[in-house]
Amino acid sequence: MNYLRKLLDGAGVAWVPLGDKSFFEVENKNRKPVKASLRISGKTPYYGANNIQDYVDGYTHNGEYVLIAEDGSTSLENYSIQYATGKFWANNHVHVICGKSKVNTRFLYHYLRIVNFIPFLTGSGRAKLTKGNMIEIPVPIPCPENPKKSLGIQAEIVRILDAFTELTTELTTELTTELTARKKQYNHYRDQLLTFAQGEAEWVPLGEVIRLEKGRQLNKQLLSEIGLYPAYNGGVSYSGFTDTYNYNENTIIISQGGASAGFVNFVTSKFYANAHCYIVLPKPEIVQNRYVYHFLKLNQERLTDKQHGAGIPALRTSEILDIPIPIPSADDPEKSLAEQARIVALLDKFDALTNSISTGLPREIELRQKQYEYYRNLLLNFPKPVEVTA
Repeated sequence: MNYLRKLLDGAGVAWVPLGDKSFFEVENKNRKPVKASLRISGKTPYYGANNIQDYVDGYTHNGEYVLIAEDGSTSLENYSIQYATGKFWANNHVHVICGKSKVNTRFLYHYLRIVNFIPFLTGSGRAKLTKGNMIEIPVPIPCPENPKKSLGIQAEIVRILDAFTELTTELTTELTTELTARKKQYNHYRDQLLTFAQGEAEWVPLGEVIRLEKGRQLNKQLLSEIGLYPAYNGGVSYSGFTDTYNYNENTIIISQGGASAGFVNFVTSKFYANAHCYIVLPKPEIVQNRYVYHFLKLNQERLTDKQHGAGIPALRTSEILDIPIPIPSADDPEKSLAEQARIVALLDKFDALTNSISTGLPREIELRQKQYEYYRNLLLNFPKPVEVTA
């Protein structure tokens, strides 16, 4: 706030509606919707309410603009605002607007991202921002009586906020690249360590070294957003929490039904396995738990490819139990378990590194986004006009 006060340096702020033609230009007239089947492929981005939907030949606009969803925004609280430059095609689900000589269009973009659009929307079903309502939205213009100073203040705010945006983008790219490299590294060593030369391992059906169980249906009334134990209704993620559990920590589960059928997971806490979970219970005297887990991750694509059923896809128990698994030094159980432990120790290191980046990536991006939003809210928190009452 101190920085904003220094920027203003005592200058006033005018709140100007988007319909004020001395500050803004609404260029909706050239918008043109085109069905996907009728679009001619090209290099021009084709904008819809929330994002670029296609790349087409030709364009409707050329310049620097802010696109405000007219209807169809994926979120009403975080309303869809896009920034477009150069040649682009706008369909009829976005309002197209830009600043005139007194307004930095990029400043307008940053400001509109903090506006609460809900009071300006109409319609009980698909909420719509009519042009009539849109042009009533007020925008702060610092020091309007001195356009040069005003544009300087706007440009400085844009510079700071763009720097945070660029930092977030760079960090996301860097961490995503690192995550991809670690996944490849893990997959490479997993493939090597679980590939045995002839005579080094005995290949047996998985059903000989594990017991496979199926989870039990949990009453939906026992599920909530809080509870002692996560409840899994498949392999990917939990569907809620409950105060009871049916399996202990460090257990392998495989999604039995739905789009995720065949996904392999390792649950490190006590949990409730619902009806769409297979639970893999290795025979500890023959095979290590984590050894089976890494082997199943190696075969996860094979399992997901085995989904069957015309309605909700599912995975048969036989598709799991019939997979051949290599047991190193099978004739010497003690030596076999020791070799499995060596393999597991190496793969767990790569798995932990991959998962730490995987877990940290969304968190890091979220922190950077919150940092941007924090400074954006401070830098755009202009003094509101004083209402005079009789």
